[in-house]
Amino acid sequence: MILPVILSGGAGTRLWPLSRELYPKQLLPLASELTMLQETSSRLSGLANIDAPVIVCNEAHRFMVAEQMRQLEQAPAAIILEPCGRNTAPAVAMAALHARQDNEDPLLLVLPADHLIADVEKFQQVVAQAAVAAEGGALVTFGIVPTAPETGYGYIRAGQAWQTPEMTNSNDQGQLTNDHTAYAVAEFVEKPDLATAEKYLANGNYYWNSGMFLFRASRFLEELERFRPDILAACENTFGLLQEDLDFLRLDAEAFAACPSDSIDYAVMEKTDRAVVYPLAAGWNDIGAWSALWDVKPHDDAGNVLQGDVVVADAKNCYLQASRRLVAAVGVEDLVVVETADAVLVAARDKVQDVKLIVEQLKKQGRSEALLHRRVNRPWGAYEGIDIGERFQVKRITVNPGASLSLQKHHHRAEHWVVVRGTAQVTCGSKVMILSENQSTYIPLGEVHRLENPGCIPLELIEVQSGSYLGEDDIVRLEDGYGRS
Repeated sequence: MILPVILSGGAGTRLWPLSRELYPKQLLPLASELTMLQETSSRLSGLANIDAPVIVCNEAHRFMVAEQMRQLEQAPAAIILEPCGRNTAPAVAMAALHARQDNEDPLLLVLPADHLIADVEKFQQVVAQAAVAAEGGALVTFGIVPTAPETGYGYIRAGQAWQTPEMTNSNDQGQLTNDHTAYAVAEFVEKPDLATAEKYLANGNYYWNSGMFLFRASRFLEELERFRPDILAACENTFGLLQEDLDFLRLDAEAFAACPSDSIDYAVMEKTDRAVVYPLAAGWNDIGAWSALWDVKPHDDAGNVLQGDVVVADAKNCYLQASRRLVAAVGVEDLVVVETADAVLVAARDKVQDVKLIVEQLKKQGRSEALLHRRVNRPWGAYEGIDIGERFQVKRITVNPGASLSLQKHHHRAEHWVVVRGTAQVTCGSKVMILSENQSTYIPLGEVHRLENPGCIPLELIEVQSGSYLGEDDIVRLEDGYGRS
């Protein structure tokens, strides 16, 4: 049995302003109508002996992850919540320990949640072939057959051909001769400069390091104990404190924070003598920057990728995306312009790897644009800031059918609610009332209240807050159906 382990813990800072820390790229629909997480899960359909996935994600993203899987009508085997990021080795160790319960020992297919693979059939073929080696005790990684001298990826150098019963046609030079060939990993190589990358491409024995793996759960844990016993010990301690929280498995924050941070590559794959690389040529892209989206999206006759309400005149080879307003470009080349409700990015297309520097500056300045969008998702729906001033704030609130907010009160603000679509059930103190479109109510400061949607269509209302403090932390939850304190 193959147990997929989907790693969904990244922040995607190079895709700011669309990707934010609390709404990262793997949860966005970048390449199709599906989000990157949904794409990753969907491409598993059709693989033989495949189980429901285990998803490891940041606890702040838990409700978005669960909702996106619900939209796919796919129930994960588990959603493991990381209270902090400790890199991929501890994340996979937690999934492996979970998989080893009840003496089960599946193959773990480790997949980052934010990769694009165009040829799903080819991907599935290579995974099926790699399962033969993994069954025999190999730790498999998938090396992407390079199409350019890319300096943004690490590389894997292939060694001698790795023979299994299904691999017969290979040569001693490590050159790929058919779809059934794999190689012992000779070494992992850090991101090269351009001249070195060109040599790798000409050599033919180097592959892009995809960060995808396939190995038996017990084998990974054995190798982790061999090379990084400190990580395994910390993960075993954390796993012993695991708590169920609704549909999630919550890791103890203090115990997991004590775990050393390291990648699978550094912790295990670069040290083990059982590492095997399977070449993969399936239209892979990690969508690591805006230039990657320019590569994979359809272009107009001038080489532009135009998303949303965009008008151009004499623009060439640009990536232009509008979310909320008209974007117009005149006489420009090789630019990336991305507009959202609260930010606009303008960058040279060959400098988009440095967008992360902007995010770092925003974080140092304590600006919210690094963390979240104006529209903020919640387990019951979403809210969006419309206007804010001294002692007042206006929001648009959307509540999903059948959902409800917590029973709560505020110490520093009062609220006015105006229903603009759907039906609201409002609890205010001892009163319970039903409001329809164009009806409103007032929630006094300090009053216990709850908002619910008893209808079958989304409830939309305008909320006007007034008071001395309007922060989201001025919420005292008395009852909550989503396990929030």
